[in-house]
Order: sequence, then structure tokens, then C-alpha cells
Amino acid sequence: MLEDRITIDLEISHGRPVIKGTRVPVEIVLGSLAGGMEINEVADEYGLEREDVLAAIGYAARIVASEEICAYA
Repeated sequence: MLEDRITIDLEISHGRPVIKGTRVPVEIVLGSLAGGMEINEVADEYGLEREDVLAAIGYAARIVASEEICAYA
């Protein structure tokens, strides 16, 4: 579950989502993956578990799925 791995706390990283129990922002994890790193490489680089990295991907998917696109004519 994402709630077990991702947290948002105004006292940590200015309220940005981070991997629970760390100060590693979800955006850093996603950026590392987008930059070509493998899941296990990202986990090793930031001292995370593979499941933490997968939770970050799941979190991003949930955010994108809830986006509303407004087209202006």
C-alpha cells in the first residue's frame, strides 16, 4: 500500500511526498528512474527498499490518473 511507504508532512521537505522514514522525496526517486537508473540502482543509491521505489511509481500513477485536463478554446 502506498500509505505504508509514502508520507506527506509539512515538517519534512516542505510537505512534499517522501519515502516514509526517510527524507528522500518521491520526485527524486522518479527523476532518477526517468534518468535511466534501474529500480534496484535507485534503491541502493538512496538506501531504500525496492518496494519504496515501486510505491513512488504507484504514487505518481495515482496523481496522474486523478489529473483533470482543461482545454481552452
